[in-house]
Amino acid sequence: MDRLIQMILNRFLGQLINKGINAGITHVVSKGKAPEDMTQDEHDQAKFARQAGRRASQAARIARKLMR
Repeated sequence: MDRLIQMILNRFLGQLINKGINAGITHVVSKGKAPEDMTQDEHDQAKFARQAGRRASQAARIARKLMR
């Protein structure tokens, strides 16, 4: 019985951690000014940040698959 509870708890905590990681990446990437208030350099920097966020999300997804 203890083992069943542990399995359920691990599954729930894993899903909770995954949601937290996704929310954190989204929060960090979506920070910034409105596009109309940005200079060209800021546009380039924001684009690079979005790409980095996508790569971080992909890395997290791959890590989750490897941990199964």
